[in-house]
Amino acid sequence: GGYVKFAGDANAASMPDAGATEAAAKDPGNFHAKPVWQRALVVVAGPMANFILAIVIFAAAFMIIGSPVSEPRVDAVMPGSAAERVGLKPGDIIVSIEGKEMKSFDDVVMAVIMRGGDELHVKVDRKGQIIDMVVVPDVVEDKDASGNVQRVGRLGIQYNAEQGARTYERLGPVAAVAKGWERTYFIVDMTLRYIGKLFTGRESAKQIGGVISIADTASTAASMGFFTFVSAIAFLSVSIGLINLFPIPMLDGGHLVYYGIEAVRGKPLGPNAQEWGFRIGFSVVVMLMVVGTWNDLVRKFASVFGS
Repeated sequence: GGYVKFAGDANAASMPDAGATEAAAKDPGNFHAKPVWQRALVVVAGPMANFILAIVIFAAAFMIIGSPVSEPRVDAVMPGSAAERVGLKPGDIIVSIEGKEMKSFDDVVMAVIMRGGDELHVKVDRKGQIIDMVVVPDVVEDKDASGNVQRVGRLGIQYNAEQGARTYERLGPVAAVAKGWERTYFIVDMTLRYIGKLFTGRESAKQIGGVISIADTASTAASMGFFTFVSAIAFLSVSIGLINLFPIPMLDGGHLVYYGIEAVRGKPLGPNAQEWGFRIGFSVVVMLMVVGTWNDLVRKFASVFGS
């Protein structure tokens, strides 16, 4: 790929040098001479492109391959599970979770996966009778196809336990885009919930992964079929866009913070303040990369030596 630099940018991080302000005053075409809102739109455009790409990928997959079709029906309840404790029974239809309509069993899985330990209000259709329940999904450690262990929420119910049937329905353009938006929103929501739980001590930083995890996930997804592979690409695109919006100097989100301060103050932060901000931001990014790589290596050694 290539990188196109705006006139006036000193580097890829859009950090102006000491003479940027003076140059901007003399050249109206200079990036740093543009109004704050225009510079902010330029910065937001990158992450937005990631989100739009994910929606397009999902939509194309739903139109070409189709969307998994499954009724939000309980076919089996696992002994000792959260579902058993709350009284869910085989044959129950899950109507809604936290007020959101459940159209498929996949919707149920996505509504619960990042809500382990949280109280969820569930509406169930039992032979025509609507029953309100409050269920707390169990938090379990789940190993994916790449061997990565993740803490997820689980009700302990199964769909089509005996037949294991799974069909796909091709969607029209409008429905496919809507479904693509829904999947993209789910990834953003799931990531933000994880970060929130990470800061409150309810999740472990051991789940953070690096380039090795990305490579493993891509390889595994490719072996599991085209739909899974393109879904992994879309997931990665959303993750990149979301990470770029984090309020860390050096990332797009950090620039937006600087522009917000500039809009309030009427002038940008001084060069020293910006420089220190970028240094701190760089340190945070490097630290996250080190943590992710370390976790990847630990998982690799554990999988090799069986510990």
